[in-house]
Amino acid sequence: MKPYFYDLGPDAWAQWVRAQGLPAYRAGQIHRWTGRGVSDWTQLSDQPAAVRALLAADFDIDGLTAVGRFVSEQDQTVKTVFRLRDGNLIETVLMRYRHGDTVCISSQAGCRMGCAFCASTGAGFGRSLTAGEMLAQAALTGAAEGVRVSRIVVMGIGEPFDNYDNLIRFLHLANDPDGMGIGMRHLTVSTCGCVPEMLKFTNEELQVNLSVSLHAPDDETRIRLMPIARKYLIDELMAACRTYTEKTGRRITFEYSLFSGINDSPGHAKRLCGLLKGLLCHVNLIPANEFDGGLFTKSSRATVRLFQDILESCRIPVTVRRELGTDIMAACGQLRRGLESERDNADVRWRDGQGPDPDQQ
Repeated sequence: MKPYFYDLGPDAWAQWVRAQGLPAYRAGQIHRWTGRGVSDWTQLSDQPAAVRALLAADFDIDGLTAVGRFVSEQDQTVKTVFRLRDGNLIETVLMRYRHGDTVCISSQAGCRMGCAFCASTGAGFGRSLTAGEMLAQAALTGAAEGVRVSRIVVMGIGEPFDNYDNLIRFLHLANDPDGMGIGMRHLTVSTCGCVPEMLKFTNEELQVNLSVSLHAPDDETRIRLMPIARKYLIDELMAACRTYTEKTGRRITFEYSLFSGINDSPGHAKRLCGLLKGLLCHVNLIPANEFDGGLFTKSSRATVRLFQDILESCRIPVTVRRELGTDIMAACGQLRRGLESERDNADVRWRDGQGPDPDQQ
């Protein structure tokens, strides 16, 4: 299999150009196309046909193929299902905000963390993505939708820190001013709590936003929701979080999905206040995503509001995440789970701009 076009950075392009005996300036020209979401060599309009032929001989440019596009009628959120060269499926979501367009990308085809509430768990694990496959999700989505991507969040399918080296390389590729040029402070990485990698990430000294999926203020509840909590107890996780904030001076966002009768009581809220007291942080309360076969149901609006009130009374910064794309299953892994199942059990007939028939979902 040939290298993927989006996997190469400036140094690699400079080396390739030298090896081909081409003028040095060609490296910069070619690299800049990785930020523009091209998927065909003819789109490299500033390259002569001879150079495009050399590129086609050495690299693949169609490493991600869009096989499904779903647009929310509620808020214009767009979910794209990409097929990788080896047949694995991943999901990418474009979310539209007043401050700009954000793309949520996947870091793996599937996930090994096994969180009880996540749709990705039931769909199996394929493999980790390369840095270029992560970058291409954002670039191709921006090009397809005709928007300037202003932010990228690594919160889609997979645990980013389970793909650490490719993640770090992706962050540098996305930030490169001659590529997509996304500022480090406009990049966000989410983890379910891989403590050694969190500490390693702290020492990278990147101005990247860190988000931690917490979902419970105590070990007993968190273990019920997240198997990784057995490996890294909450005291160890919080120690890593405090190390991060103290060394970087950057705030951590804690993601907290609320599940009815599981982690949403006033007692849970009060314990969370005690856990986070004095920590530079922000809590993002998430009305839980429900899906067929899921074990949990979302908390009521009144419960969410009470939980928020308790945190605010303890002066813990908190917001409730706006739900986007619920009519197109925009939450992590929901669509892939259904499509993987269909692919395994039936002949999936893709239609332009649409997914499988609703009656089959």
